Amino acid sequence: MTAFRAHVSPENRAVPLAAAGEFAPLQLGGLKVDPPVVLAPMAGVTNYPFRSVCREFGAGLYVSEMISARGYLNGHRLTRLLASSQPGERPRSVQIYATDPKDVSEMARSLVDSGVDHLDMNFGCPVPKVTRHGGGSAIPLKKKLLAKIVAAGVAGAGAVPFTIKVRKGIDDELLTFLDAGRIAQEEGAAAIGLHARTAAQLYSGEADWSAIAALKSSVSIPVLGNGDIWESFDALRMMRTTGCDGVIVGRGCLGRPWLFAELAAVFAGREPDVPPNLRRVVAIMEDHARRLIDFFGPEVGMRQMRKWCSWYTKGFRNSSVVRESLVRVASIEDMLAALRTLDLDEPFPMAALRAPRGKTGRQNSVALPHGYLATLDDDTPPDESAIGDDAESFEGSLSGG
Repeated sequence: MTAFRAHVSPENRAVPLAAAGEFAPLQLGGLKVDPPVVLAPMAGVTNYPFRSVCREFGAGLYVSEMISARGYLNGHRLTRLLASSQPGERPRSVQIYATDPKDVSEMARSLVDSGVDHLDMNFGCPVPKVTRHGGGSAIPLKKKLLAKIVAAGVAGAGAVPFTIKVRKGIDDELLTFLDAGRIAQEEGAAAIGLHARTAAQLYSGEADWSAIAALKSSVSIPVLGNGDIWESFDALRMMRTTGCDGVIVGRGCLGRPWLFAELAAVFAGREPDVPPNLRRVVAIMEDHARRLIDFFGPEVGMRQMRKWCSWYTKGFRNSSVVRESLVRVASIEDMLAALRTLDLDEPFPMAALRAPRGKTGRQNSVALPHGYLATLDDDTPPDESAIGDDAESFEGSLSGG
């Protein structure tokens, strides 16, 4: 057993590395993604600072957190900031949230003009605040509306690849992913990503990889699989099991951006390096905090960093006690002082490999507008005013992961 294999879960210790030529690069229109790995758009998470940290560990496609089209078009400062980039971020990818085809088309054109290389559209949000107003994962129930929105996005994006991301459906009785795949293909989308859970599942239970395989067999456009990629070998198993064209990595990289280095290695047929010990993790945390401060300013940057402190330290001995201080840190110095009370030479803990970070949630009954299921042929966009149209309305509520 290699040194790295001793640091993976038992189910992955015998998984073969990728053979030469086994997996092709992911082709999205004229954009080639190699290895075929995509960072899931996650609200409050995949801002530029975190994308830049991840990018330094491995190649792939790093998608922004979900950006409200209304907020962007109305010029909300934070929404515009979250949609922004820095020189050198290539390829640049932004995920859009909207329910009105006109907004989608206009925002897509604006983002393309600003230099975006890839656009994604969220049709998978399971949050009651959104679905009860007919947005997010409720939209694929209305096939005509879904088709109009996708067509508008494709037209607005022009030569830039436009993809969509969905869940299996509302619940096990209202599955929409196969229809969504057909519509995405018919309306010119470059690919479709599937989070293999229903909206009712939220982030609980196991992802249903068989749904990814079913979607792949039903369409000719690329299919991206999302759900339960906690370790690099999970990505290889998903692609071999489902035949999907690429993987979307969500909660598995929270507090573990080096996962992208491990993914790059296994897709190249190499054993990855051993995961970092706590001393190296602390160095990554400090770097991440500085990037957040540079992007958001000292107060907001450190407030953002608090959740990351919990994710980075999860599983390390005595970290639960230190996290009581970390959730209140106001400066990098405060953060480092708290971390110095731990054993910085401790290896990365096995127990933290598959430990959920970020959203978990139990199964719930999905809230839909009154009479929604009786009007599924209606292609009228829902009213977004009750949801809110700026970044603050979405952060902490919506996630593509």
